[in-house]
Amino acid sequence: MDRLRRTYPVRHGDFNHAGEASIHVKNTLKSLNFRPELVRRVSICGYEAEMNLVMHGGDGVLSVVISPQEIRLDVEDSGPGIENTELAMQEGYSTASDEYREMGFGAGMGLPNMRRNSDDLVVDSSPGQGTAVTMRFTVGGGG
Repeated sequence: MDRLRRTYPVRHGDFNHAGEASIHVKNTLKSLNFRPELVRRVSICGYEAEMNLVMHGGDGVLSVVISPQEIRLDVEDSGPGIENTELAMQEGYSTASDEYREMGFGAGMGLPNMRRNSDDLVVDSSPGQGTAVTMRFTVGGGG
C-alpha cells in the first residue's frame, strides 16, 4: 500500500449525518486489516473531531491519510475558532449550548479524548479564524 487519502465534508448542525465520516474511516481501516486497537483509537478521535465540527465548527472537512507507517486525521473548519485552546484541552470544559447538552453532548471530553487516543495532537486555532486539528497514529507493524 502506498498512501491513501479520503476526505469527507462535515456540515455544521447536521446531526442527521453526524458520525458518518468517522464510520467511513473506521470501515476503511478495518478493510485494510489494521489492528483493532488502532482502529478503535482512530475511530474515537474521528468521532470526537466530527462532533466538534457539527456543534462548534461551521462547515469543514475530516480527512484521513493512511500509509504503512502512520494514519493521520486532519480536521479543518470555517467556524469561530477556539477562544482558549489550553482551557479547551481540560477535561470537563465545554462551550456547548444548552440545546446540545440536552441532546447528550457537551461533556467537555472531545479534545481530551483526542489527546488521549492519538500519538500526536496539534490544534491550530484562534478566534475568528477557524480551527485545524491534526492527529497522528503510529501504525507500529499493524497494517
